[in-house]
Amino acid sequence: MGRGTWSWIVPDGLWEIAKPLIPPSRVRPQGGGTQDTPDETLFAAIIYVLVSGCAWRQLPPCFGISKSTAHRRFLIWSRAGLWGRLHEAVLHRLDDAGLIDVTRVVLDTAHVRAKKGANTQVRAPWTGASRVPGCTYCRTRTGCPSSSASRPATPTTAKG
Repeated sequence: MGRGTWSWIVPDGLWEIAKPLIPPSRVRPQGGGTQDTPDETLFAAIIYVLVSGCAWRQLPPCFGISKSTAHRRFLIWSRAGLWGRLHEAVLHRLDDAGLIDVTRVVLDTAHVRAKKGANTQVRAPWTGASRVPGCTYCRTRTGCPSSSASRPATPTTAKG
């Protein structure tokens, strides 16, 4: 693909690395349907969306595929773990060529699995302003509804 139709979006050699990693398309058991889009074209369209940052609905018509086809195949390949395996394969090739220096490595915690029930949501402590009456003068008045002195004693607040 590097010197082929999609060389303007897919770097040289990336298609050769990705091709054996792409899961085979499923054949419809009932037959029929439309002709399957070549994986090379789908790969180029997906790379275009990922690199450019455009929305799937803005996929240029030059790829000749619909946005839903590209997105669906992206999801299928993502669930199959293609992108992680592709990343590892590229890193291995770069390492074999001596192009990677691993003396400094950064770990992104977004890629580390959370353990021991860490997936539950934890509320952040409230750091905003506390609830206060709208007027500081009302604190000393017994007739103000926001004043604590004006509230009648109830069984739960009465001291005794």
